[in-house]
Amino acid sequence: MMSQNSISEKELEQIDAWWRTANYISVAQMYLKDNPLLRQPIQKEHVKAHPIGHWGTIAGQNFVYAHLNRVINRYGLTMFYIEGPGHGGQVMVSNSYIDGSYTEIYPDFTEDEAGLKKLCQVFSFPGGIASHAAPETPGSIHEGGELGYSLSHATGAILDNPDVIAATVVGDGEAETGPLAGSWFSNVFINPVNDGAVLPIVYLNGGKISNPTILARKSDEDLQKYFEGLGWKPYFVKGDDPKQVHGLMVETLDQVIKEIKRIQDTARAKEAKEAVMPQWPVILFRTPKGWTGPKIWDNEQLEGTFRSHQVPISVDAEHMEHVDQLVSWLKSYRPEELFDDNGRIRQEIKNLSPKGTSRMSSNPITNGGIDPKPMRLPDWKDYAIDTTVPGAIVAQDMMVFGKQVQEMMTMNPTNFRIFGPDETKSNRLNEVFKVTDRQWLEAKDNTDEWQSSVGRVIDGQLSEHQAEGFLEGYVLTGRHGFFASYESFLRVVDSMLTQHFKWIRKASDHSWHKKYPSLNLIATSTVFQQDHNGYTHQDPGVLTHLAEKKPEFIREYLPADANTLMAVMDRAMQEEQVINLIISSKHPRPQFYSAKEAEELVEKGLKIIDWASTTEEDPDIVIATAGTEPNLEALAAVSILNQSFPELKIRFVNVVDLLKLRHPSIDPRGLSNEEFDAIFTIDKPILFAFHGYEGLIRDIFFLRNNHHLLIHGYRENGDITTPFDMRVCSELDRFHLAKDAAIAHYGDKVAGFSAKMDQMLDKHHLFIREQGRDLPEVESWKWQTLTN
Repeated sequence: MMSQNSISEKELEQIDAWWRTANYISVAQMYLKDNPLLRQPIQKEHVKAHPIGHWGTIAGQNFVYAHLNRVINRYGLTMFYIEGPGHGGQVMVSNSYIDGSYTEIYPDFTEDEAGLKKLCQVFSFPGGIASHAAPETPGSIHEGGELGYSLSHATGAILDNPDVIAATVVGDGEAETGPLAGSWFSNVFINPVNDGAVLPIVYLNGGKISNPTILARKSDEDLQKYFEGLGWKPYFVKGDDPKQVHGLMVETLDQVIKEIKRIQDTARAKEAKEAVMPQWPVILFRTPKGWTGPKIWDNEQLEGTFRSHQVPISVDAEHMEHVDQLVSWLKSYRPEELFDDNGRIRQEIKNLSPKGTSRMSSNPITNGGIDPKPMRLPDWKDYAIDTTVPGAIVAQDMMVFGKQVQEMMTMNPTNFRIFGPDETKSNRLNEVFKVTDRQWLEAKDNTDEWQSSVGRVIDGQLSEHQAEGFLEGYVLTGRHGFFASYESFLRVVDSMLTQHFKWIRKASDHSWHKKYPSLNLIATSTVFQQDHNGYTHQDPGVLTHLAEKKPEFIREYLPADANTLMAVMDRAMQEEQVINLIISSKHPRPQFYSAKEAEELVEKGLKIIDWASTTEEDPDIVIATAGTEPNLEALAAVSILNQSFPELKIRFVNVVDLLKLRHPSIDPRGLSNEEFDAIFTIDKPILFAFHGYEGLIRDIFFLRNNHHLLIHGYRENGDITTPFDMRVCSELDRFHLAKDAAIAHYGDKVAGFSAKMDQMLDKHHLFIREQGRDLPEVESWKWQTLTN
């Protein structure tokens, strides 16, 4: 029952008419390509040959959308909609068409029968639009192609947006995924003073593709306990009679919006530094799957079962024998009450829509942010290490970078954050905690470290999915940040990276979309040195995974030391519409490259290092490196070679921006053949010490002139062992590198030298198994000026 002061019957009829309009358009989009208002007798030419789409969640989501319009108007809300259920693309398309924003963005889709026909033609059709929310869809920041991230994206979006509510429909199938189940902990990180609110609406419609859903089979009592135990306050809206459910939804939304406002007003009135974690409301919405659609088909129940999931009745251009049932279904929404003689949605229905940017489909937060600002950046050279003597100073790259990040935090107090899965300290970003804490709203005790309700670091949940989802939501709404993780566990979220890549790629095709800040990933605890973790923590494959994507949107940086890391991050934080992958060391390491060299390495992508080369022209061999440990081991190999073969002419090349090595026919940023050959020659051996899988380098060199290539990269060998032995396992150590370089130039004339290198490897093998540490000559190695 509606409370006495809720809304009038006329307002309720308006909501119901909006809902029926959205349902009608949603069904028509699936089946029809002409005659969208059935004003002519239906013919096969009016029906799609292969109707494609999903019906199961559509009516329920349209119902929610219509009611959200009312509360936006009533309470003056800044709200947007996240569509968690997978393929329900009609929802946001239909509703944005009703409120006029679809036509504003795409003027060809006019607000009349011709425009409605075009809207039906393009849905899930070659050359048209997707069957799920996508970058083409007004008001969307969440791609429906992969389930599990609706709450994570919503939370990232409302951080530092105190006036925003993310109305987030969570499908009960989606709710079974690990990421979504873990994302109920998002409430631990939402500060009611500085952040907005997420309003989860769990749509318990009961069915997936061909199975029941787990949460929908649980009793209300069990669900109450479950969500209360997770810190949420559940409200139930359920039924199958539209009039009854309308009343319940009106009453419930009024309650939850007032509850959100009360939570925020109370927290903000206290003016206390420490906010207390509230019980945010969550709506449990139970209506039948396929609600308002056909109830029976082929003697089996449709409505309320998994059978209504996709296209529920078998009607298409070649199977018209049951078209009367499609017509009956469409006419059940009473289109004559919804559209005028020109096919325009009646104005009294459209009047329910919020105005201008208050429309969920037009909220600027869904198109690059409410008030996006570029990052303010310090001069990283203020923290640069003096490398006048290359390798003389030992430092931890991530620790030095932490000073740069500390200043970024200070200069960008409301639009920059760090995300990660409980690894910020482990990844040596301790300097950051001099100016900020971890944001954490759960209880605290005196054993905690750097935790408060107002921190700028969110790493308090051991979930790569959450950290990545938060970052995606944050940058898709116009802010800046990075996600730091152990390298091998970036693979946990590589499908999320794929979906984000697809999003920015498709968004780039539409001029109305603003550009998004870069998505920045820092991989540490890398394959060639993560000490006690060993083989379980080895996998540099995210380099290969991302390199397979469209090159305009991917950058892969392998800085070899602290100065190059800071130069890389200075650039990365300014980039737009790309994913930046940065591979960095967190362990003590000799520092080699000057600030000037670092700038050039980042600007050009690579550089011939004169102090590590024995010749300026016509080398006998090119030794190239990409990565911290490959750089270190290759420099040590150069020292060995120079001592044994002082006449050998070596050119040493460090590569930071890896994908600039690709041929310009593959990557528009790639070096020309002339530029490439000037560095790598066309006929001299190239020894390439690489951080990742060797196949990536082979692919890069495939279209080049010089195929005399010896690659030493990760070879899927590892163990619990010493740092140096991790490199030996993949033959990326100085002794293997020196041996192969000598053979490449001298052939079988260097058998004695090869034997000496093998003896050093044998010595190393025995020593680490007796002493548990690396050889003294490895641990104490220092760069020495070369003999030219």
